[in-house]
Amino acid sequence: MDIAKIDPNFKLKSSLSEPNIQWFDVRQEPFRVYGLYNYKEEPVFCRLPKDVADATNAGVAELHYHTAGGRVRFKTNSRYIALQADMPSIGRMAHMTHLGSAGFDLYRDLGQTSVFTGSFMPNGTNPHGYEAIVYTDGALHDYVLNFPLYSGVNNLYIGLEEGSVLCEGERYRTEKPIVYYGSSITQGGCASRPGNSYQGFISRKLDCDYINLGFSGSGRAEKPIVDYMSGLDMSVFVSDYDYNAPDAEYLAQTLPGLYETLRAKQPELPIILISKPDFERNIPNSIKRRQVIFSQYAKALDAGDQNIYYIDGAGLFRGDCRDACTVDGCHPNDLGFYRMADVIGTVLERILQK
Repeated sequence: MDIAKIDPNFKLKSSLSEPNIQWFDVRQEPFRVYGLYNYKEEPVFCRLPKDVADATNAGVAELHYHTAGGRVRFKTNSRYIALQADMPSIGRMAHMTHLGSAGFDLYRDLGQTSVFTGSFMPNGTNPHGYEAIVYTDGALHDYVLNFPLYSGVNNLYIGLEEGSVLCEGERYRTEKPIVYYGSSITQGGCASRPGNSYQGFISRKLDCDYINLGFSGSGRAEKPIVDYMSGLDMSVFVSDYDYNAPDAEYLAQTLPGLYETLRAKQPELPIILISKPDFERNIPNSIKRRQVIFSQYAKALDAGDQNIYYIDGAGLFRGDCRDACTVDGCHPNDLGFYRMADVIGTVLERILQK
């Protein structure tokens, strides 16, 4: 239903030059939003229930409103796709592109692959949102629009050519989401655009849904969020919070509780434990932290767990130009995220094919 045809007060005003744009609220059918919590009912887009976020820590209470991992899927033959984003604030960081922190990017499906189609870039003139347009080939395609990694979004409208086809996009082949829990790297810092987070690369390659529960500086496996995550209906759980544990001792105190809570709730759930990739920054400390994670993995194996996996973070940036994989020695750039996706995605592919 186009509410603007019934009540003109709902018609969106636009400065875009196309004269025949018809606007749609992505919370309404036939759009489907993935990776965000209860998106049809919550007043703003978010990744967690507010009570869980507030009970976890102050960082999560703020960052759960950042829309990392959010996606909209739909099918259209419109010659253009326009966007109006109502945002409480637009994130800016010195070491991350404005497009990555606050922009949207668009992919279209071509057979078994997804191809980058265009970016919706913040224009810098409005601190509370923006509008932009991307032109297409006018053929009927499935599209995926990725939400910003480090900004909040209150409302999102998609504009299409009046009279064009609009229908529900294809569902993911793996509909139960992979849940990723961790730090700023998990959240997507510092991808140049949202689709270049490591989860984005994996989702497109494996055609799988996911939920990004990375919280910059704030992924520390406290009980409220662990209890919440253990109740999610998911295909795989990826523990990637080594970066945010203050030290190896903290990891040793919290990782067993994370594992045991998940395993008690979901006995057959595949769980992947990952150590951090910036291994060379402090090798003695990295060895201690890695040993904690590997010991938990070995203990689970010894207890008969056949659904536990371990990935050594020291190998995530493997290959030539390893030193070119980050922006600051820690946070991956697009090359770093691609290499992370290659390693983690290989393990996930094996799990999902079982």
